[in-house]
Amino acid sequence: YLDPAVGGALAVVEACRNLVCTGARPLALTDCLNFGDPERPEVAYQLQQCVHGIVRACQALGVPVVSGNVSLYNETRGEPVYPTPVVGALGLVEDVGRHCRSAFQKEGDTVLLLGASIVRGDASSLAGSEYLEVMHDLVAGQPALDLALEARVQRCCLCLIQEGFLHSAHDCSEGGLAVALAECAIQGGQGFQGSFTIEGRWDAALFGEAPSRIVVSLAESDLPQVEHLCREEGVPYTLLGRVGGLRFV
Repeated sequence: YLDPAVGGALAVVEACRNLVCTGARPLALTDCLNFGDPERPEVAYQLQQCVHGIVRACQALGVPVVSGNVSLYNETRGEPVYPTPVVGALGLVEDVGRHCRSAFQKEGDTVLLLGASIVRGDASSLAGSEYLEVMHDLVAGQPALDLALEARVQRCCLCLIQEGFLHSAHDCSEGGLAVALAECAIQGGQGFQGSFTIEGRWDAALFGEAPSRIVVSLAESDLPQVEHLCREEGVPYTLLGRVGGLRFV
């Protein structure tokens, strides 16, 4: 709705990012494109731009769409639904012994954020976010996506899992960084001790939904090797804290 081309691309990259976080290499996609009446110029524009966004994301990640369908004329009382591309992704885990869960696994593990060199509160990351709608009743902003960075982050995360360095991996999406960290802690029955500095707006830093970010945990002893691989892949990262304790602080 805010930017159908970026929205289409975001649907693709998040589906693939979710696979990568498990240790699976994305192989193929299927989609279902849900729109209003395409005879309306604005809906026709949304459909066209969404497809363009999907194509660009597929090209950047090297993953084809092999099937799908389209559902049109979705309206209520003359108002079209938000443009809604639904993307399913299929991946392959080469070695089932090298896989990851989203839950924190081990007390004392170091927690990193792949894809960002600092936790920055940029208001643009709130575009189309749950926080903006729930707290301020707004659907607004201009979402953005750097496909080259996204590809590097996914490639780096998959490599780190396949090399056996990561104990957990969870992408930042709905709800932003704070929600991703809370999910990792709750699912793992572990506490989290944060030690990062926020620059800019705290609400955007914690609840902004900027893409191309993955929360990972690893043994402190493996941190030098992980940092080296991140630098080789050109992926920024920042230290968030450590797993441990009974609280989320």
